[in-house]
Amino acid sequence: MPAPAVHPDPRLLRAFVAVAEELHFTRAAARLYIAQQALSRDVRRLERELGAELFLRTTRQVSLTSDGERLLPLARRVLAAQDDLLAAFAAGQARPLLVDVNTAGLGTGGRVLHRARRLAPDCELMARYESGLTGAAAELLAGRLDASFGRFAGLDPALRAGLEQQPVRYEPMAVVLPEDHPLAASAEVPVSALAGETVYAGAGNPGTREWTDLARRLFEPRGVRPAPPAPVAVGREESGRVLAKTGNPVLAVVDFPALPGTVRRPLVDPVPLSPVSLVWRKGLTHPGLTALRRAAAGIARAEGWLRRPAGGWLPDADEEVMSARA
Repeated sequence: MPAPAVHPDPRLLRAFVAVAEELHFTRAAARLYIAQQALSRDVRRLERELGAELFLRTTRQVSLTSDGERLLPLARRVLAAQDDLLAAFAAGQARPLLVDVNTAGLGTGGRVLHRARRLAPDCELMARYESGLTGAAAELLAGRLDASFGRFAGLDPALRAGLEQQPVRYEPMAVVLPEDHPLAASAEVPVSALAGETVYAGAGNPGTREWTDLARRLFEPRGVRPAPPAPVAVGREESGRVLAKTGNPVLAVVDFPALPGTVRRPLVDPVPLSPVSLVWRKGLTHPGLTALRRAAAGIARAEGWLRRPAGGWLPDADEEVMSARA
């Protein structure tokens, strides 16, 4: 009697490959953006369908069996073929590319999107506004967004594993001040002048954790206090109202949109840099993404976005990410 046909679901193969590459069920589940229990269930189902044990599991480690090692290259080929098929179908459908530019206006993401639309006029590139890369990363991995901009090194490694990035800009940072703040009269503000101040940097906003972490690295050695978590203000008018009410300076970037009743001043001594990458879901192919990448590279070359300014400050983890070239 012939052996029964086996047709494993590609979802089960993706679960297997993720665990085989991570050798850790928790990290693999985060990479796939599913619960660990669901991942374990998928792996067990694949083992039952194949009639083979694929992993040796102990309380301390996970390793591949000989059957698991035999399956891994085969599973990768099957998934690559499926990805090619889906990519070709998606390109043929010319679905809209959903691009998170963080905030409205022509900041870094908005300018890249504007240029990409000119490069690919037949593609529909639709703007979204997630405000932070941490929030956008979950949407990217879930397929509800296609691309975003922000500080890639500030994401959890489990999130980064499912994403790709292209360095775009070292954006100088600034501080937004109420018009009557003593530092508002200065053309630029030394970081040391903020010592003793309480500066808001997104604390309490779960979507901007990468930005709050960058601020902490900048401020802690320099005696600047981060403002405590606060409700997230949405929109220019509401943000300006909250800033006027608290009187706290706000950490921003030089292209941050103007708020009512405030001034924006660049920070110096050192010049703190916000490292901006274009980020997308691993394996995504779309003519709109190609246009985004071309637009980002073109503006970066023309305007020197990837040239470090003299006296620029950046954490070591960001140095490594920004030195990569996707």
